[in-house]
Amino acid sequence: MKVPESFYQSGDVVTLSAQLLGKHLFTLVEGELTGGVIVETEAYRGPEDMGSHAFNHRRTARNETMYTKGGVVYMYICYGIHDMLNIVTGEEGESHAILIRAIEPTVGLDIMRLRRGFENDDRRLCKGPGALAKALGLKKIHNGISLQSNQIWIEDRGDLIAPENIVACPRIGLNIEEPYRSIPWRFYIKGNKYISRS
Repeated sequence: MKVPESFYQSGDVVTLSAQLLGKHLFTLVEGELTGGVIVETEAYRGPEDMGSHAFNHRRTARNETMYTKGGVVYMYICYGIHDMLNIVTGEEGESHAILIRAIEPTVGLDIMRLRRGFENDDRRLCKGPGALAKALGLKKIHNGISLQSNQIWIEDRGDLIAPENIVACPRIGLNIEEPYRSIPWRFYIKGNKYISRS
């Protein structure tokens, strides 16, 4: 069952980021179904979050999707190379987003291997946000697509992760001031071998 739109529009982005762990993310791109279990996320709470593209109410053509009502995809390109998958949350105008950093691939592994260009280590297929988007066939052209669509969606299959199995720690690669550099808004499933790093 698809996660309802109301899920993305209620509550705090930090809480939602942890709640996405264990849910199943799927894409149907060019007729190919791929997906897996979300095992790592990062929360970005605009406009006060210095790590957010919407920090200090910044609003540009690039980040405009962040200001829409929660439940859509926000795609952007990092370093001019890597497509990054984010989930917009909150009410319209709030500019919150969750970066999906890693999934444990379960569906369409042959397609993911082809897209990623290797066959010998499935742990690397969706390990890190750039790898994940490439494996799932996602690009900037998918920006703004609803998670109620048949192109990209998230399902809740009742796989609840116990609080003691969720690790909260600082986000990765942010050269920003405290407290936002060290604030524990990255979440991952403890002991999972598919996360980007421990």
